[in-house]
Amino acid sequence: MTPAIISPVLVFVAAFAIAAVVTYLAGRLGRRWGLVDLPGGRRTHIGAVPRIGGLGLFAGFFLVAVYLYLTGSLNSTRSLPLFGVLAGTAFVALFGLADDRFEFSAGPQFVAQFAAAIIAIATTVFIEQVTLPIFGLQDFGPYRLFITYPLTILWVMGMMNTINFLDGLDGLAAGVGAIAAVLFAVHSYHLQQIEIALYSLALAGACLGFLIFNFHPARIFLGSAGAMTLGYALATLSILAPARVATALLVMAIPIADTGFQMIDRWRRGQSPTHGDRGHLHYRLIDLGLSQRQIVISYWVFCAVFGALALLISAPLYKLIAISVLGLIVVSLLVLLSWRQRRLEASRAGSGK
Repeated sequence: MTPAIISPVLVFVAAFAIAAVVTYLAGRLGRRWGLVDLPGGRRTHIGAVPRIGGLGLFAGFFLVAVYLYLTGSLNSTRSLPLFGVLAGTAFVALFGLADDRFEFSAGPQFVAQFAAAIIAIATTVFIEQVTLPIFGLQDFGPYRLFITYPLTILWVMGMMNTINFLDGLDGLAAGVGAIAAVLFAVHSYHLQQIEIALYSLALAGACLGFLIFNFHPARIFLGSAGAMTLGYALATLSILAPARVATALLVMAIPIADTGFQMIDRWRRGQSPTHGDRGHLHYRLIDLGLSQRQIVISYWVFCAVFGALALLISAPLYKLIAISVLGLIVVSLLVLLSWRQRRLEASRAGSGK
């Protein structure tokens, strides 16, 4: 049996079911083992919530992906890069689970992310060709050491960190990941890349199977294992077909712009760029009085609409314009909210409160 004749519905449903069952079991194990997040800091949930829900997302995607690999991809022309997707996903999931247990500092996390990017490169999952406005298709093959490899490392590590920072509200990261994966699948089917589409559908099903326990009020959190799994899977699957990096950029434009702004702003204020705080857009919107569900659903809508634009717009220049406009809107909103927060803090300080 080859992936081309495996039912897409079966792939999606199997990943969804596995993720849902394992997420439920992970919740019980998390409470038994004490792997829970308590209220405080950036978290405003009530009670102890297990933080190893990423095991469900990983299991749903990985087990179905292994089945697809063994029943068809093993002998396909994409055997090596798809093995890289599986191997890297397993590696980051195991490290993420260890991080959920021991809560490592930023240093070991970056080392693990870099190692995951090397796994991708070693299995030929790298960004070698890019279509640029005006300049057209650019082939970096002769310059792999200086362009292809650093660009791939930046993309893989950046996507994992973006998902990690995005995982601040119930259902936000998993929902955006599901939308991205569905759009990847649609794009792949359009390009007659059925094999890659099935892997993307497996990821979408796993995200939604986890999401039924993670939507507000969440009964379980994604944790590092889930955030790293989702980030690595999105990064590598987006590389395996032409033009899908642009799709990923449009789907993830809001969280990418938010992450970039926060890292620069923290550096400007003398803080570590990796230091977590409530400066991210979704936290600022919470502070404005919006509910978690309002913010999360709004994110989903924007990500779906702009991701769909990547499928409808073929010209690279128009895609670049769409990405730039959305990024500019996000950064402008963050600047405005930052200015508003400083004014409020100055007012409170002046009144002695």
